[in-house]
Amino acid sequence: LRLHARSDLRLHDEPDPLPNAGEIKLQVKAVGICGSDLHWFEAGGIGDAQLEHPLVLGHEFAGVTGSGLRVAVDPAIPCRQCELCQHGHPNLCKRVILAGHGTQDGALRERMAWDENNLFPIPDSLTYADGAMLEPLGVAIHAVDLAHIKAGMTVGVFGCGPIGLLIVQLVRLSGATTILATDKLAHRVDAAKALGAAKAILAEDGSEVQEIMAATGWRGVDVAFEVAGDQGAVETSFAAVLPGGKVILVGIPTGDRTSF
Repeated sequence: LRLHARSDLRLHDEPDPLPNAGEIKLQVKAVGICGSDLHWFEAGGIGDAQLEHPLVLGHEFAGVTGSGLRVAVDPAIPCRQCELCQHGHPNLCKRVILAGHGTQDGALRERMAWDENNLFPIPDSLTYADGAMLEPLGVAIHAVDLAHIKAGMTVGVFGCGPIGLLIVQLVRLSGATTILATDKLAHRVDAAKALGAAKAILAEDGSEVQEIMAATGWRGVDVAFEVAGDQGAVETSFAAVLPGGKVILVGIPTGDRTSF
């Protein structure tokens, strides 16, 4: 399934990929649709990465190798040679290759070849869809790591798509006592409540800030996670956090800049 231009997806019949040295051919079994995939579909690119040729999207995926090994797949292949890679920060590699981004075809196809070092076996207790969710779960874990959650904290999660909902669960497991959440969609507000938010609010024009502040006794939250990629959510996050607290920007903004 290739993206030819904005909102122009077309199915193709193509030959099976031929693995290069160090690659293994996969049968793709499950692919998630990320917000960044929607950016590509709606705008034909993200930031300075623009559509140069028909692109296969998809970077949250799991599959099975020819030998029958069930795997979750890391979509980012770092160079493994630069200073950042050598110091244990491959996510910051300037030469990283990312599935479904720029000129690198992603996973919305039946078969593909991928770096064998980026394949991680999953047990039979996990479905292929579970395996595809490990990539967004990794994003959520990284965001929570940056926040240094302590037992007893009050936490705000502003944007309750899949990654926001994962953060709700992770901060609860990390010891947060009170979790407050917002989203513009009612079913996501309901999901946040079901997954551990003490209060979940339908976001409308910033008016939710008053509810959040009231719920914290006008103190504010210790940590605010902005997970919407929306300027309104950024402003809510900064309005709701207490002085000296932390705001973690997780969402991918539509434009190249965000401000606060």
